[in-house]
Amino acid sequence: MWSGRPNPALVAEVADLAPGTVLDVGCGEGADAVWLAQRGWTVTGLDISGVALDRARAWAAEQGVEATWVKSGLLEADLAPGSFDLVAVLYPPLPRTEDATFERALADLVAPGGHLLVVHHAPPREGEVHHGPGHGHHGDDSGESHRPDFAAMVAPASVLPVLGDGWAVETDAVRERSVEGGAGAHHLEDLVLRARRVG
Repeated sequence: MWSGRPNPALVAEVADLAPGTVLDVGCGEGADAVWLAQRGWTVTGLDISGVALDRARAWAAEQGVEATWVKSGLLEADLAPGSFDLVAVLYPPLPRTEDATFERALADLVAPGGHLLVVHHAPPREGEVHHGPGHGHHGDDSGESHRPDFAAMVAPASVLPVLGDGWAVETDAVRERSVEGGAGAHHLEDLVLRARRVG
């Protein structure tokens, strides 16, 4: 269920950053993008879903902020390399490839001195069952448990190897996140990576 609230990892990781230009990859219905705009960021929200972007526009208008909304996939978008002070990628449904196509594309969009923020679900521990996304993006809302193939998706572990010497890793952590559900709050773990482009 969409709450309109920003992701806790995003809130924590941008707290000490000066507002600038930000690309919200897979922005969905705009909770994170609108929150960033409210704090002075110049926001571009990118998503393949026109329905989600329509809702994001409406939410931004309701909150009295402006953003640029782009209906496109990451690789198809007309975005200049090095043009964003922050590239935020939360729970990206992007596939890993042998040549790390998506990871490199994300890193290339970050301006010198800018940051790349990647947040993804931590794989379930042995014996645990993963209960849906629980983060307000699109997903299976049938209530049935499912096991995404975490190893097949872009995540902090697949981004780190492509960064190289021109980056400084500032956060590489596992964070607990509380999610409200029908039976009350339960806790999920997220993998959080924040890196700064230094060269």
